[in-house]
Amino acid sequence: MVRRGQNWDGWTREVTPRRSSSFFTALFGALLGAGLMILLFQFGITGKGWALNGTEQDTHRPEGPNASTQDATAPEIREGVQEVRAPTPALAGLSVSDIVASVADGVVGVINLSQAEDFWSRTGTTFIQGSGSGIIFEDTGEALHIATNHHVIEGAHSVEILLPDGERVRTKILGSDRLSDLAVLSIPKKEGRRYTVLTFGNSDDLKPGDATIAIGNPLGLDYLRTVTAGVISATNRSIAQDLSGRGEVDWELDVLQTDAAINPGNSGGALINMAGEVIGIASAKISEVGVEGIGFAIPSNTAYPVLKTLLREGRIERAYMGITPKDLTAFESQHKDGTFFLPDHIDTGVVVIGLDSGGPAEQSGIREMDVIVQLDDVPVPTSAAFRKYLYTHKKPGDTVHVTFYRDGKEREGLVKLGKMP
Repeated sequence: MVRRGQNWDGWTREVTPRRSSSFFTALFGALLGAGLMILLFQFGITGKGWALNGTEQDTHRPEGPNASTQDATAPEIREGVQEVRAPTPALAGLSVSDIVASVADGVVGVINLSQAEDFWSRTGTTFIQGSGSGIIFEDTGEALHIATNHHVIEGAHSVEILLPDGERVRTKILGSDRLSDLAVLSIPKKEGRRYTVLTFGNSDDLKPGDATIAIGNPLGLDYLRTVTAGVISATNRSIAQDLSGRGEVDWELDVLQTDAAINPGNSGGALINMAGEVIGIASAKISEVGVEGIGFAIPSNTAYPVLKTLLREGRIERAYMGITPKDLTAFESQHKDGTFFLPDHIDTGVVVIGLDSGGPAEQSGIREMDVIVQLDDVPVPTSAAFRKYLYTHKKPGDTVHVTFYRDGKEREGLVKLGKMP
């Protein structure tokens, strides 16, 4: 998000020309090159391998009139709504520009508006607090639903969408979730508006090296729908986050890593595969000096279920234990023996530094300064790991088995989890 680009220009390399050592070497090279060209024209080459008569041969493509070109394991798209999908381009022979042309109108600008009171007139003045990107992912027939990042709209007095034709439309926030960094917006559908509904692909199929395209609005609205391209650098990365503002890592966001340029303002934009499907929602980049080519996106298989829940419920319900955790490693070493009396083999865990009055943990007998080391026999070495286990493996009403240390002794207990307030 930009608070008040880099375009891909291809891969280049320098080649230092060398002179042939003899006429015969040059003649041999020419004959060999001509032979190879004849083979290439005879069989053709596509981005995925050899093909006959210039068409791609995909041995994994389903056959038959009812066969789908989408992986059967991909998340089911569009429950109970009328949908206009972006056509999934045939893979053979399509360039990056071909794919971009088919999906670019599905990426919009998201404008975070704030309001300040004028001292003299005592009237409110609206101004742009920041901007980002969004993805049109659903058409209900009456409204268009747009996915973006939570941090793009956080703190907004109101939010507007900038459509591909330049029209600015006030939007309604249907739901937002800080932990997943996702939000869903809605604008009325209007005849004549130019837009494309994008389709989510299956991010679980991605492998390092797979080509990808990023479309978004880096550095503000002056660079709308900037296109960058690269590859998937890694599929299992985690970004440490300080959501509490205390300077501590208290959450980890699971992401895809890509070297396609993702800059401030790209947040909420689309990471596209070579089938024209959204396989990630751009979320962040590493902005340290000297670091380039490291951007992150929320995988589609993570994002899509959250977006559907936000559409349905407006929020994400998570399990709640009612403690304030702090990493054991954040305490000075003398506290391990002098305060917590921990055995030598315990080096990590979560210290309970606060209890919510009447919360599930307090009712189950957990006390301040207890050191939690396992949930359901799963080690929780950090506060981030503690939260991730609760939020991804448990739901309100579940019971969790807690292993903890108190006064140097290992103890166990059961806590019936509540619903996060």
